[in-house]
Amino acid sequence: MKSLLLTLLFAATSGLSDAAVSVDHEVFGNTLGGWTKRDGQAAEYPLSGANYRTYKPEITPTPDGGLFVSLRIDHVRGWLSSDDHAVLEITIDRAGAIASAQSTIAIQGRSVSSDLIRGGTDAGQKLAGVDRAVQIGTDLVADIAAKMLREKIVEPGRVSFPAVLRHNYNLLFQAIRVEADPAPTDPKPDAPAESKTETPAEKPTPAETPATPKLDIKPFGEPPKNSTLKQ
Repeated sequence: MKSLLLTLLFAATSGLSDAAVSVDHEVFGNTLGGWTKRDGQAAEYPLSGANYRTYKPEITPTPDGGLFVSLRIDHVRGWLSSDDHAVLEITIDRAGAIASAQSTIAIQGRSVSSDLIRGGTDAGQKLAGVDRAVQIGTDLVADIAAKMLREKIVEPGRVSFPAVLRHNYNLLFQAIRVEADPAPTDPKPDAPAESKTETPAEKPTPAETPATPKLDIKPFGEPPKNSTLKQ
């Protein structure tokens, strides 16, 4: 019985791992200005009067056929100041929908972390697809922004970090791709070879022989007509 359960579990897990869910790195990078920084591993862009840097996402497949995406975002403060850092973590299910999100922001040795946002409220359970993604993103930003205010983080560039997280969250959602599994097609049976029936060769029609002129045959010794004998 135990071996049977293990076999069924392995078969189910194998089937889930075949889900074709992915994140289009190029589309995501182009919306941020292109992977042109840090040897092609990061993109830099201005937002809300400050500069930020987003690195290419780290992506790991999940056991249920989805994806776990970890995204690093820096607040670029200049040559004489150390940058601030943030990590945005998103779980995508096998259908391409965002299942949960969480974020952590590190500023001057202080760390502010959001709750794990699942969209699991009664209203959230009725949402799906885009509506669920919008709800998770909204709750994530509201949660971490409130915690930053309690920490009295109000400096320009830092106070807008939650909005930058939401900006990256929205663009990453638009880069999710789900490829439908191709429906199996039954191979067409081989068409029977057409039997070639040999058409009997047409017999050449014999050439018509020219009509033979009739000979005027007269009895031997018969005098010619209209001739008179001398007495």
